[in-house]
This record gives sequence, C-alpha cells and structure tokens, in this order.
Amino acid sequence: MQPENFRSKPVAARAGTVYDAGLNAFFRQVYNTMTIGLVFTGLVSWIVAHSPALLNFFYGTPLMSIVVTLAPLGFLFFGFTPRRIYSMSAAGMAGMFYAFSGVFGISLAYIFMAYSGESIARVFFITAATFASMSIYGYTTKKDLSSFTSLLMMGLWGVFLAFLVNLFLHSSMLNFVASAIGVLVYTGLVAWDTQRLKETYSSAGGGEANSKLAIMGALSLYINFITLFQLLLSFMGNRR
Repeated sequence: MQPENFRSKPVAARAGTVYDAGLNAFFRQVYNTMTIGLVFTGLVSWIVAHSPALLNFFYGTPLMSIVVTLAPLGFLFFGFTPRRIYSMSAAGMAGMFYAFSGVFGISLAYIFMAYSGESIARVFFITAATFASMSIYGYTTKKDLSSFTSLLMMGLWGVFLAFLVNLFLHSSMLNFVASAIGVLVYTGLVAWDTQRLKETYSSAGGGEANSKLAIMGALSLYINFITLFQLLLSFMGNRR
C-alpha cells in the first residue's frame, strides 16, 4: 500500500492540469471577445468616416458631436451597472459589450478624417505590440502588481482632470504632458488588469460566472487598448 502523500501527487497534478486548461480557455475567451470588439469598432468607424450621410448625421452639429463623444461614457456607466451585470446572462452581457464597441466606433470616426490611414495602421500595430507585451508580463510575473493600484488610479484621475482643464486652456504643452502620463498609466493598467483577471479566475465559481468575468475582463482590456491607441496616435499620428 502506497503512502498517502504518494497517492495524492497524481491527484494534485491532474487538478493543476485541469486548472491550467480552464485558465487558458478563460483567457482565450477574454482575448477573443476583446478582439471581436476592436474589429467591430474599427469597422463602424471606417463606415461612418466614409459615409457623408452618416458623418453629417453624427457630426453635423456641435450638440450632436458632443453627444457622440460622450455616448460611450454614458453607455459604460449606465449599461454595465452592478445590478445589470448580476441580472444579465453571459450572452446578454456579450451583446451589450458589442453594442458598446459599436457606439465607441462612431465616436472614433474622426480619426480617419484627422490622421492619414498609414499612420493609423502604424500606430495600431505599435499599440498591439505594446499591449501584448504588457499583458504577457502581467500574466507571467510573480510580482504583485496590486501595490501599484493607488499610483495608477492617481495617474488616471490626473490625466482625466488635465484633459478636462485643457478643454478650456487649449495648451499644447499640457496636452503633451497629459498624453505622456496617460501612455504610462494605461500601459501599466494592461499588466495590472491581466494579473487581476488571472487571480480572480479561480474564485469566479466556474460556468456562467467565469463567462461573465471573461466579458468584463475583455471590456477592461478593450478600454485600455483603445485609450492607449488614441494617446499614441496623438504622439505619432500624421495629421491630414
């Protein structure tokens, strides 16, 4: 008869294998959902930017332009409330995420008018490479990135307030500094969000709970990617 510790090792190994397979499947769902959202955002942006009728409808008046610009923020705060998340199914949350990415696409149509297509493509690939590197780092590092949470949140609020103030000051220097800090903050958020998702997965409960967690994770990473792309585009994009 084998000692208890010898018999428990294969069981522990199988449990670890099952966990790893589940974690890999979970992150595939996160990245696949995020990627579909990004593709849909880009497609909607391109269609609106190349349709005079749609451009006139969404950007024809200053009031409508403000509504279009703020629509993703309103959609985010009122569509993904804790009560809605709790009551919705995973399929319903996925539908809301894709609707959100479509609304975001409308608000980003201006980039096709403001920047050359070549620079948009170049900055997109730079953003994708930066995102992938930081997400891999967040997934593999043993360092607890939660210690940087307060610093990242302070930087996030600082960037938001700086851009808000600059709406009235129109300072190119303030815009440059805020954008530079924003790039650092959102680069850090990619790594932190990835690690947070990895740590949260085991306690999500499996099944529907993990599917909903994957969609919320995709939403967080999607916002990080889009914001990082916009900030880098302001630095490296060639304006028309």
